[in-house]
Amino acid sequence: MNRFLNYAAIMIIPVAILLFAARLTSGVSHAATAPVAEPAVGSELAPFAAEDTAVFAGGCFWGIEAVFDHVKGVRRAISGYAGGTLANPSYEQVSTGDTGYAESVEVIYDPSVVSYGKLLQIFFSVAHDPTELNRQGPDHGTQYRSAIFYRNDRQKQVADSYIKQLTAAKTFSAPIVTQVAKLPSFYAAEDYHQHYLEQHPNQPYIVINDKPKLVALKKQFPDIYFE
Repeated sequence: MNRFLNYAAIMIIPVAILLFAARLTSGVSHAATAPVAEPAVGSELAPFAAEDTAVFAGGCFWGIEAVFDHVKGVRRAISGYAGGTLANPSYEQVSTGDTGYAESVEVIYDPSVVSYGKLLQIFFSVAHDPTELNRQGPDHGTQYRSAIFYRNDRQKQVADSYIKQLTAAKTFSAPIVTQVAKLPSFYAAEDYHQHYLEQHPNQPYIVINDKPKLVALKKQFPDIYFE
């Protein structure tokens, strides 16, 4: 479903219903039964400054990007598309749900400041709900699936280990459905999608679904959050 249609619908819903919907569709790990623990594998920092890349998908990329934009050590977060095979996909094509792509975010970070494991912890804690299958809050379809697209064997090992750790700890009240898949390619989304929350902070969709993620990030990770 195209979220711009969701936005149009939201505009005509009474304010009281919006406030109730905000609690149901914020996408902020409401299924967690306990704090999401740090990964036992992959939380170590690199001994020197460098640049690495992680790619995550978990619903609308606006909110995922906004979260990682406020994490110390992240140099750039880019909204885009991953998981499909069509060259240079457009938002309109991905929105059909027929391309195999998921709305994703490429996170370019300094592993001497923030580890891949810490990024995963943030992803599972505040960026999305990993128990929702092919949806996230008000958005439905495979293009909104939960996924970790790994770039190498080490990332795959850390992601698989962390999901097993969270499952064993019964961190969530429902099964984790996050896909762990090799990254075939990543295509940056159209310019108007980049830093969308920053550009449209008062849009109802953003206020309801994405701003609560930043509040949760600041509360749960004060040592790594920055304005």
